[in-house]
Amino acid sequence: MGFIEGPRRVVRPAAGPGAAPGRSTASAQPAGPPALSRDRYRDRTRELLDSVRRLDAGLNEAAVRELSGWIREQYATSYGDVPVGFVAVCRLGPPFVDHRLSLFHTIIDHFAPGDPMPEPFAAARMLVRSGAYEYVEVYAGGTVLPVLDDGSVVRP
Repeated sequence: MGFIEGPRRVVRPAAGPGAAPGRSTASAQPAGPPALSRDRYRDRTRELLDSVRRLDAGLNEAAVRELSGWIREQYATSYGDVPVGFVAVCRLGPPFVDHRLSLFHTIIDHFAPGDPMPEPFAAARMLVRSGAYEYVEVYAGGTVLPVLDDGSVVRP
């Protein structure tokens, strides 16, 4: 029997100042520990989005390490916390559908639909497969933060 994936709900951030009070956007993942600071939820810059995308662009090992270091520095200084890695759609084509990027060991693993993804990255997998997000940030405490293609972050 083959793997069957059910439909997923796409979650968008609140409309901002004009959003109705008392309404919240529910997320498809379980709630994680509270954020260390509000900076974690600030919009990601276009430069940062492009850099995360480049991690999977077939760069040599030295270039990947340099880019990973720059991304870690940006997260630490601008957002207050550094994710352990990212899960994103893999653009290599079949049989791969998603991949894992790690900022600390610069590991890039590609996964086919039936391949198990290790924790804590597995919680982000279905969010990425929905196609609604550019990538999903995965933090050491188990928090996953989906990032939209415009750089806005969906709160848990």
